[in-house]
Amino acid sequence: MRNYDLEFLKRFSMVIALLMAITLGLILLAAYLHTRIPPEVSPVAAKRTEQRIAPAGAVYAGSTGAAAQAAAKAAALAKAASQVAYGGTTDGKVIFDNLCTACHTTGVGQAPTLDHAHWDQRLGQGKDTLYKHAIEGYTGPDGGIMPPKGGNPALTEEQIHATVDWMLANLKK
Repeated sequence: MRNYDLEFLKRFSMVIALLMAITLGLILLAAYLHTRIPPEVSPVAAKRTEQRIAPAGAVYAGSTGAAAQAAAKAAALAKAASQVAYGGTTDGKVIFDNLCTACHTTGVGQAPTLDHAHWDQRLGQGKDTLYKHAIEGYTGPDGGIMPPKGGNPALTEEQIHATVDWMLANLKK
């Protein structure tokens, strides 16, 4: 090898060694900075974690526990009552106007309109059958369809009975 080739290799090796040292220094700096920055906590992940580690139940002991248990029961009843359709009203007209009118005024799905021509045969089966069909749903032999609870599962049986009674009381001749 010639002298200038050796000189080039010597300088090239020094440049490569310097670049390797700089690279290693940058890697170490990045690792250090990574440990110094706190990790971000996703609100969704935090909420999921809280739900996962939440207690499954509660202990009610003594008079304080009985009061807490009564308050929990009252809150559960209030929540259940708030989920009743139409505020729990048993006014058949209100329920009919909000839920039933779409089908029972136009005859959609072969629903009987409010006249005796459509209801006299059904009345012969008795009110209990009408209540049952309104609550459980019914598919008639002619293809008529009545969805369970008129399509609103939040209705109570008492509300269904009130609505059926209102409809029967308002049949036209």
